[in-house]
Amino acid sequence: MDTLRITEIFYSLQGESCTVGLPTVFIRLTGCPLRCQYCDTEYAFTGGKTVTIDTILQRVAEDAPAYVCVTGGEPLAQKNSLLLLTRLCDAGYQTSLETSGALTLEGVDSRVKKIMDIKTPDSAEAGKNLWSNLDYLGEQDEIKFVICSRDDYEWSKQIAETHQLFSHQLLFSPSFGELEAQQLAEWILEDHLPVRFQLQLHKYLWDDEPGH
Repeated sequence: MDTLRITEIFYSLQGESCTVGLPTVFIRLTGCPLRCQYCDTEYAFTGGKTVTIDTILQRVAEDAPAYVCVTGGEPLAQKNSLLLLTRLCDAGYQTSLETSGALTLEGVDSRVKKIMDIKTPDSAEAGKNLWSNLDYLGEQDEIKFVICSRDDYEWSKQIAETHQLFSHQLLFSPSFGELEAQQLAEWILEDHLPVRFQLQLHKYLWDDEPGH
């Protein structure tokens, strides 16, 4: 029987990405091989509950959502996450995957919107970036930089230029509590960067409480 280890499943507003603000069911998988210094979901590193994919789909259906987001932790650390993503797409949900970019995107259903982080130096995990993942990103997918400092900002600009990422949907987000949102916004405007400035909506609505 196909199972996954799940930390929580909840219905909320999407706090990030280009679908920010839309009612969404979140499936948070347990476990992550990274330890980013700003991580806000450390409670998903361990524990959780083993649940069948059929049970997960039944739970999702209770909220009758249009959008479903599979997140973590790092969802791709569990091989059955690929099957879950396909099953969600088959069920008619607009499905997104939030991933650290440290594990291969090969095998992810092409119908899934991939929202991939590129880890900056100040995240403490930039060495985990799997650059070959850029080859698996399409027009619908998004690339996110969580920026902690001016050095992170300059590094992110350079990476975007070097890898010709400005043709993608790029998200620049200030690390909550580390970089003032207004400061990042001003840098983006000064440099006329073709990126989407992004705040984490859920942190302003619910103080980043689990389950929101």
